[in-house]
Amino acid sequence: MNAKTTNKNANLFSRLFDGLDDPKRLAIETIDGTHISYGDLIARAGQIANVLVDRGVKPGDRVAAQTEKSVTGLVLYLATVRAGAVYLPLNTAYTLNELEYFITDAEPSLVVCDPSKAAGIGTIAAKVGAKVETLGPDGKGSLSEAADKARPEFTTVPRENDDLAAILYTSGTTGRSKGAMLTHDNLASNSLTLVDYWGFTSKDILIHALPIYHTHGLFVASNVTLFARGAMIFLPKLDPDLIVKLMARATVLMGVPTFYTRLLQNPALNKDSTKHMRLFVSGSAPLLAETHREWFARTGHAVLERYGMTETNMNTSNPYDGERVAGAVGHALPGVTVRVTDPDTGKELPRDEIGMIEVKGPNVFKGYWRMPEKTKSEFRGDGFFITGDLGKIDAKGYVHILGRGKDLVISGGFNVYPKEIESEIDAMPGVIESAVIGVPHADFGEGVTAVVVCDKKANVSEASVLKALDGRLAKFKMPKRVFVVDELPRNTMGKVQKNILRETYKDIYARK
Repeated sequence: MNAKTTNKNANLFSRLFDGLDDPKRLAIETIDGTHISYGDLIARAGQIANVLVDRGVKPGDRVAAQTEKSVTGLVLYLATVRAGAVYLPLNTAYTLNELEYFITDAEPSLVVCDPSKAAGIGTIAAKVGAKVETLGPDGKGSLSEAADKARPEFTTVPRENDDLAAILYTSGTTGRSKGAMLTHDNLASNSLTLVDYWGFTSKDILIHALPIYHTHGLFVASNVTLFARGAMIFLPKLDPDLIVKLMARATVLMGVPTFYTRLLQNPALNKDSTKHMRLFVSGSAPLLAETHREWFARTGHAVLERYGMTETNMNTSNPYDGERVAGAVGHALPGVTVRVTDPDTGKELPRDEIGMIEVKGPNVFKGYWRMPEKTKSEFRGDGFFITGDLGKIDAKGYVHILGRGKDLVISGGFNVYPKEIESEIDAMPGVIESAVIGVPHADFGEGVTAVVVCDKKANVSEASVLKALDGRLAKFKMPKRVFVVDELPRNTMGKVQKNILRETYKDIYARK
């Protein structure tokens, strides 16, 4: 399947559904047994698109949505794109205070939210003149009621490749959250590339347990399956017991590392229960090499880890056919170029040297919403996007992510890469995972500090960790303190929030 379409209308919706040969083909199945065909999906998207237009949504307008996962929520995304508008999904965990920033910054013409939040969000929406519709986790609300009365026929609004299809706000762990502007071609080209690279066909059945306010669940899992004319079993959230049962008839699971660690705790997970599956994909946060090895030992399947960002969708992937290297995120996808550069000079570095990862390709976003200066600063003169991720490319071309640039620790004038120390600590008996951070230190600038989660039955302490590291790391890399905790703080996609750890331990080296 070609990443470029021959259809004159570059609207993502047209590219997804034009040429559909069998409208009765199953698209989505829900846990209550409801079956939704491709024809049903298109018709419902037409009804909701008509509601959007009736509410005054014009091509290029933003439609913001903070709703719990539902099939109607997915159709809202498709309908927004079909109407030529720009979809703005918002994390369901955001508070009204956080939502005020996103809504006043994006200035949507319509906000769709849970009925229980309509009053609070309505007050914010009024500030930018936006209308409000409701949509609950059961798929009911004012939006659905209006759609029930609307016509299913709708002429898809023509769009150009470079027109916006979505805005996704970055998690904003440092400073002001930024709206990444994604075009119709950003989304379509990347999805079509993944259909080919991961071997998707109309025979595939995806277990969809990811949220749909994030690029992984919305643009990768959903778009890739729909482009391939496959089917999705739509789950409201992670349910390890149910997922193991569904593997008997599904073929693909996409998840974050938490999915795999939770599934490994299920005694029913084995080679027999996974024999019908052909692909397990992990992303959104690093998968521990130990988890990769344990999964293979239990199931006979090697998890395929890939690397993407809000701003770029997917950049690299371990091969579908070939060696899937634990701890690596594979090669650059077809049409995408990845390089590693010196963070200060921008000069490209040779293989196996650590530096800043930069990417270029049709998947890379258009820029940050209403931040032209920030956009300009994040791109090189030759069009490469500076990801902010530190990493290296090994001799075989596999990309390794070693952390965010902001997570680099500079101690005593030396660069310390947290991933290197974390890998040593994670390999210790009784250690489940670790996070290494730098916090202010009067003598060294930053003190290398390790925060470790252990098996409660293991006798792991600060002294035992430091003893195990002694002789394995250069002295300047050695943690000055080790803290054993019950769990690491994470965001909703499973990424460790090192900014919270830095805040928690910021005063530990302060002189009394």
